[in-house]
Amino acid sequence: MSTKKSLRNEAPLLEVKNLQTAFDIEGTDYNAVDNVSFKVKPRQIVGVVGESGCGKSVMSLSIMKLLPKGIGKVKSGEIIFDGINLEKMSEAQINKIRGKDVSMIFQEPMTSLNPVFTIGYQLQEVLFNHLKISKQEARRKAIALLKSVGISRPEKIVDEYPHQLSGGMRQRVMIAIAIACQPKLLIADEPTTALDVTVQAQILELLKEIQEVNDMSVILITHDLGVVAEMCDEVIVMYAGKIVEHTDVDTLFHNPKHPYTRLLMGAIPKMDEKEERLSSIQGIVPSLINMPKVGCRFAHRCPQAMPECFTVTPLLEEVEQDHEVACLLFETSIPREGVK
Repeated sequence: MSTKKSLRNEAPLLEVKNLQTAFDIEGTDYNAVDNVSFKVKPRQIVGVVGESGCGKSVMSLSIMKLLPKGIGKVKSGEIIFDGINLEKMSEAQINKIRGKDVSMIFQEPMTSLNPVFTIGYQLQEVLFNHLKISKQEARRKAIALLKSVGISRPEKIVDEYPHQLSGGMRQRVMIAIAIACQPKLLIADEPTTALDVTVQAQILELLKEIQEVNDMSVILITHDLGVVAEMCDEVIVMYAGKIVEHTDVDTLFHNPKHPYTRLLMGAIPKMDEKEERLSSIQGIVPSLINMPKVGCRFAHRCPQAMPECFTVTPLLEEVEQDHEVACLLFETSIPREGVK
């Protein structure tokens, strides 16, 4: 399990404040991310976990300013990167930062690469966008990048097309593109989806190595708590667009507090225990259009729900040092009646 780094006194590289991201559905805005706040410090790996539909990917697309135009929008809040409020920047200004200082590995390696362009072309495109280099230099750097992510025969692969590569190799190419300009912050959205277990381990090991060599900060979005235990310094647990728990990785695994986090932990297979059936969380994450307007959004699935959980909205508060939880089971987090 990861050891917590001494980053307490460092200024954050990224600070997200009260972020609200909404989607327009038939003329009505529905919040997919609702009042989310957190910080990422230099050289830190922050894991974001939760079931599908909890708002993890939407949050990352909000940071990258890549929400679908005309449908998704940041309604309120601030995204401050390296002291700059990204919400106040023009598209041209954002383009200078995106891919250079902030980069992203997208969820699906099979479809993220353009099938009609060579691997080399797609790598060099990023370099041309942000660096003043010649075609020869760009090609040399593209080959070096492929080699740095563990691709053998990079001189040949650089001229091949995505369909000629395996899923694991395509994901390595995606990582090479993401780190081409040595970003300060890398967002990895489910970077091992659709890969077999052996390749998953290789990709995660590669990401950790790149993060340490380049002193990058990483936001690692995943549903796999095993990955979080191995990779992360801090963990954000999201449910239905809100953060329900936030602490360092050791504390989360040794002392999870929110009922949702505990149920997620209970669903992890344990090698030293013989269980006929894995435990599961009853029900599903509410859809955007059916999101409860008041109360805890997990109350309908929570085995510890109290009557007030359906009428009082819990606030994310520090219940122990550096351990934030949004749950009415903890006395300090019971807000005034009617707080929403």
